[in-house]
Amino acid sequence: MSEIRILRILDPFQSVFRKMNIDYSVMRKILEVKLTMDQRRVPTILSQNAKKKEGNQFLKSLWIYALYGLLLVPFVFLGDNYLFQVSIMAGIAMFILMTSMISDFSSVLLDVRDKVILHTKPVNSRTISAAKIIHIAIYLTLLTGAFVAIPAIVSLVVEGFSYFLLFILTILLIDLFVLAFTALIYMFVLQFFDGEKLKDIINYVQILLAVAVVVGYQIIIRLFDVVDLEYVYDFSWWHALIPPVWFGAPFEMLLNQTFSSEMIILSLFAVFGPILSIILYYVLMPSFERNLQKLMEESSTKKKKKRSLQDFFEKVVCFSREERLFYRFASIMISRERDFKLKVYPSLGMAFVFPLIFLFNNLSFQSFEELGQGRSFLTIYFANVMIGTVVYMVQFSAKYKGAWIFQTTPIQKQSIVYSATLKAFFMKLYLPLLLLLSILYIWIFSFRIVLDLMVVMTSALLNILIAYKIFNNGKYPFTEPIESAQQGGGATGKIIILMLFVAAFTIIHLIVSFIPFAIYIYLVLLITLTAVLWKIVFK
Repeated sequence: MSEIRILRILDPFQSVFRKMNIDYSVMRKILEVKLTMDQRRVPTILSQNAKKKEGNQFLKSLWIYALYGLLLVPFVFLGDNYLFQVSIMAGIAMFILMTSMISDFSSVLLDVRDKVILHTKPVNSRTISAAKIIHIAIYLTLLTGAFVAIPAIVSLVVEGFSYFLLFILTILLIDLFVLAFTALIYMFVLQFFDGEKLKDIINYVQILLAVAVVVGYQIIIRLFDVVDLEYVYDFSWWHALIPPVWFGAPFEMLLNQTFSSEMIILSLFAVFGPILSIILYYVLMPSFERNLQKLMEESSTKKKKKRSLQDFFEKVVCFSREERLFYRFASIMISRERDFKLKVYPSLGMAFVFPLIFLFNNLSFQSFEELGQGRSFLTIYFANVMIGTVVYMVQFSAKYKGAWIFQTTPIQKQSIVYSATLKAFFMKLYLPLLLLLSILYIWIFSFRIVLDLMVVMTSALLNILIAYKIFNNGKYPFTEPIESAQQGGGATGKIIILMLFVAAFTIIHLIVSFIPFAIYIYLVLLITLTAVLWKIVFK
């Protein structure tokens, strides 16, 4: 078994573990069990059909991370501006590794089964903690190795051995930092919250991390100004708060001989930041393990929420009592199921962030007044890109075993369940997002774009309908296991097709905006078409 062969690497270091008061033989047995059980777990990156295959699916997914590694290759050829080059590469690497930690390894970091099974046995708590760290480190090493293999070889050929060695050391430091940073965030949350509230907060932390690393790309790029096609770096104190810049500094200092005080400070952050964070995690680990007990606590009280406003929306968008019941059911599933939110809410965050990113990119070549007079408000269509992902995800649930309730309920029409679910998605997730963006866009572009925003909203409804027709498999929503909800294979292709539909609506809207009063006709046509198609599809 490959996992056992991997564990043989640890054998020469038995004495080191024992000096740290870790029972090596017990730790190795725990790791064998954990790695064997991991063969049943399907990584997030794999396709839906991965659950039907045999063997360790994580190891079989590494080729996909190798493909992701190709993203780093073009930056190796950017010349000798190492600070800019490596900062971008480090940002991409941190994004890939952080999202992998969030999607696949949070369940390991926050695993409470060890407390139930192992803490009742004569096993040293330090041994259990060491097994947990090494368990994650093994997979993080394999993932990182697959991710950086191709860029590392290219850097060796293009930049030489010194660059290659620095590159490998930098990736190792990034691994340490990502592992410790993720764990320390959870540790901080565990310190102050408990029970159900804690689980919700952890969910939102995971979502915010996924969004923050994307926003970080834009910050990194804006640290540099382009002068005569060369990237010029001007240091500010707050750059020390951006980890990807840390890892670019040693390259600039050692390879370009730039021994300025700024480069030295950033380089020290690159070395000592990851090391100190992993030491801090190790020191605080006993407290972390004790606080994991809170994850097994359930909230004893639940607050009753007023339903008057929700009842009003139900009556407005649903036209029968049966549809209102399923609308309420879907609303509860969307708002309460943590696994669903963990898969979907990052997409919502991206849908909010990307329109603003592309909008404010225009400020680099035009003034704010010129921006407000133009047609850049069409960047709000980026909010519609996430529709395909969410409509795809409503098929899945961590509570899918309760799907028998649909079979025992006298449902008159199966389509009414999906109709109510899609309306709940629109009202609970999409509409608040669009309204928030609309406020910002109206502040920038004035009330002249109100009709345009109505067009965007109507086209979103039409996109929801198209997504339903593409993804509908004849089953009820929330009846497939959440573990199989991977956007790979056919699902990824279908989501790309839906993005092309969004692009088509954007182009049509742009053309219509040049024709006087055409926006009125276009809006009426869209509303009519959406209403007719919705009635036909869910007949």
